[in-house]
Amino acid sequence: MKRKLLAILGSPHKNRATGKMLDYAIKIAEQQGYVVDYINLYEKNIAYCKGCRACIKSQNCVVKDDIQEISRLLKECSIVILAAPVYWANVPAVVKNMFDRLLGVMIEETQTFPKPRFSNEQKYILFTACNTPAPFSMLFGQSTGAIRSMKAVFNTSGMKYGGSCAWTGMNKTIFPKHLQRKIKRIFGKIK
Repeated sequence: MKRKLLAILGSPHKNRATGKMLDYAIKIAEQQGYVVDYINLYEKNIAYCKGCRACIKSQNCVVKDDIQEISRLLKECSIVILAAPVYWANVPAVVKNMFDRLLGVMIEETQTFPKPRFSNEQKYILFTACNTPAPFSMLFGQSTGAIRSMKAVFNTSGMKYGGSCAWTGMNKTIFPKHLQRKIKRIFGKIK
């Protein structure tokens, strides 16, 4: 059985920091034999959540748009990589909207804490980028806020954390070697 990787770009800029990290990770994944599906959230038609909560029982959103494709790919993947820049110490609205629409796909409600619908055999990797330089991006919660937000969703869904990278500071043109090494290490650990 082929290993599948879902790469999700949650940035309006394909060729900037988060896009470069995601492209680099895709290259490594393909070298390791993964079949890669790529989603650019800014190119998808994803309506806002209506709060009807029908997805909790059906395990799929009743609003028909591109969220069904994302749901299917999430269910099938071994690894998901989400690359999203920092917007106000969190993720962009398009990423939050995707999370809202995946509620019933990712969790089942119980009397206590939500029950995950995904397997802990599935891994997730997170990439983010912000203009605030290190260590201030972490000290003031910029990059850590975005990572924390993404982790909360994937942890609740049952997936296992595989690692994360944050590209901090103003220079988003030269891909730092230390981040390239970190991404390689992440893939080395989750084989």
